[in-house]
Amino acid sequence: MAILPIVRFPHPCLEQGADAVDATAPASAQLARDLLETMHAAPGIGITACHVGIAQRLVVIDLPDGDGPHVYANPEIIWQSAETSTHEEGSVSMPGIHAPVTRPARVRVRHTRPDGMVVEEDADGLLATCLQHEIDQINGQFWLKRLSRLRRDRALKRYARLERGGL
Repeated sequence: MAILPIVRFPHPCLEQGADAVDATAPASAQLARDLLETMHAAPGIGITACHVGIAQRLVVIDLPDGDGPHVYANPEIIWQSAETSTHEEGSVSMPGIHAPVTRPARVRVRHTRPDGMVVEEDADGLLATCLQHEIDQINGQFWLKRLSRLRRDRALKRYARLERGGL
């Protein structure tokens, strides 16, 4: 396994849609292992291949109170609830910046497991938020686009200060 270099916002790979991946390919399994190690080192709870500059539809999520890491190849949201919830979000590609984002509280996601089986999974709570966040990312929608203009401008100013070494 290897810790891969994480691209920083506004890298072009963070704002472009990713290509489908062969979930059963040995290269995909290796990339998933590398993403997991990279995410833990960042630290984070979710990461995509796009975060390391690879435009592939591969997502790894490992929640603190979850049941271990999960790999999602070619995930897509096929249903979402009308009910919403709000969670603090951020990105390994924009460390130190977080803001509240409101999303559907529950989702159903179709994805391919590493063994090649296509499955549907229902999620709520933090897992639903993470799945939506990372699927947005592989669809080319960086999380900042979910913020109001005012919150986005404030986040960008804070990030610019952090990148310059200021507080």
